[in-house]
Amino acid sequence: MYTRLSKVVLVWSIALFAALVAFNNLTDYDSNFAIVKHVLTMDTTFPDNKGLWRAIEPPVIHHIVYGVIILTELVIAGLCGLGGLRLYQNITQPTAFNQAKGLAILGLILGFILWFTGFMTIGGEWFLMWQSEVANGQQAAFRLIVIIGIVLIYLTQTDEENHP
Repeated sequence: MYTRLSKVVLVWSIALFAALVAFNNLTDYDSNFAIVKHVLTMDTTFPDNKGLWRAIEPPVIHHIVYGVIILTELVIAGLCGLGGLRLYQNITQPTAFNQAKGLAILGLILGFILWFTGFMTIGGEWFLMWQSEVANGQQAAFRLIVIIGIVLIYLTQTDEENHP
């Protein structure tokens, strides 16, 4: 049962993290919006690099992208929060617990997609975020990808223990 409880706590930890990130992005919109703007306009990458044609200038698109990021963070928080609740509701029954992992897995996968595909792949490689000393979120994204990946692997392991 301790293993199952640890899985619930880890899933809820990811939910709390995603909720706090979304909360911060909503209550201090301009701080991280500036990063999104720098990444999309590529104005802090190496001067005269050959990838500047990829830059997106219209501010409305910057706001849309930032909105999608925040919405995704909220969905991650919701899926992991509800997923953790479902796990907790089935904590005494190993088979039911294993069958209740769906929402938590979806939340973790969505987190992986946001921070790997969104930040590392699109931001880091397409918009060359790695070239920026001002707007480079790759290290933070990598930490999240690793943490989420470990939680996902741990969660998906079948738990057959029948003792407390």
